[in-house]
Amino acid sequence: MDMKSPPRIEAAELVLPAPDFDATVKFFLERLGFRMDAIFPADDPATALVSGHGLRLRLERNGSGVPGMLRLLARDPAALASAIGAGARELTAPNGTRIVFAETEPPLAMPPLAQRLVVAKMAGGASWGVGRAGMLYRDLIPEREGGRFIASHIRIPEGGPVPDYVHFHKIRFQMIYCYKGWVRLVYEDQGPAFVMQAGDCVLQPPEIRHRVLESSPGLEVIEIGCPAEHMTCVEHDMPLPNAGLDPGHDFSGQRFVLHVAAKAEWRPWRLQGFTARDTGIGAATGGLAGVKVARVSGATKGETVSHAGEFLFLFVLAGGAVLKAEGRAAERLAAGDAVTMPAKLAHSLSECSADLELLEVALPA
Repeated sequence: MDMKSPPRIEAAELVLPAPDFDATVKFFLERLGFRMDAIFPADDPATALVSGHGLRLRLERNGSGVPGMLRLLARDPAALASAIGAGARELTAPNGTRIVFAETEPPLAMPPLAQRLVVAKMAGGASWGVGRAGMLYRDLIPEREGGRFIASHIRIPEGGPVPDYVHFHKIRFQMIYCYKGWVRLVYEDQGPAFVMQAGDCVLQPPEIRHRVLESSPGLEVIEIGCPAEHMTCVEHDMPLPNAGLDPGHDFSGQRFVLHVAAKAEWRPWRLQGFTARDTGIGAATGGLAGVKVARVSGATKGETVSHAGEFLFLFVLAGGAVLKAEGRAAERLAAGDAVTMPAKLAHSLSECSADLELLEVALPA
């Protein structure tokens, strides 16, 4: 029996109209460094195939459509544009295609910080949207501190295998706290896949490769990232787990952390009547950020405090308390509620239930 292999794509071309054919071909070959692969018909050329920089173009004299924009990436785009004779890192080809010179690895854009008091309530119709890999997302800081921070409450209702892939994030800071259920993950240079249980926490350093493999039904995690808008990149070449094992691997000044709640030590917290477990993220980030879980351990005083930092976020894991903040009516917090507290705002937590437990994320640590 004749077994035919399934059809597959052999190559891909980007088609650009080129009414000024000769000038356009010359521009792409001589100015931008593409190479000629084919040109036809010989007696009156009307189509040219050129390739370079990981791209194949089909230039058509009689083509139609928008001439488009071509981004050329370089470590020093300004110097490249100058060498080619382009002004202001941009030029236009004879066929109208815009040529933009951009950075191969642009630096993280850190938006100006815009702090304000945000209380995200779980009760009363919290909004959930569908995000990456089919996960449900609840935005805990809708205005995102001016774009500086994002805080997400993430759910996987059904459980089982997660349709994820090996990827990494171009970020300044990112952590995940397992709120309910369990999730199995794998990280670059950290050995075999492991299970993160409720109460556990990981620090995901910048650009560490990782993948979510499976979860329990009803998994819920809290994820904090900075900046709010950051790029998630697919890793095509590194399978996980990878061959390396380097728990101390330095990722842009940070190292991976897996904090296991069952092994944690509880020590006095910054508020009287509370103890806290430190996840170790402060040490692993060189003081950039700190993550702790605090719980009531004695008589609370409800003292008024404030902070002078860049970011202070509280998520109620269990129990409840009354939040009093200067200039705002007191309100009861319950499990699933989140508070983002701006610097210098006087506030207090009073009428704390005996089972009150809080996740605290602060920058700096």
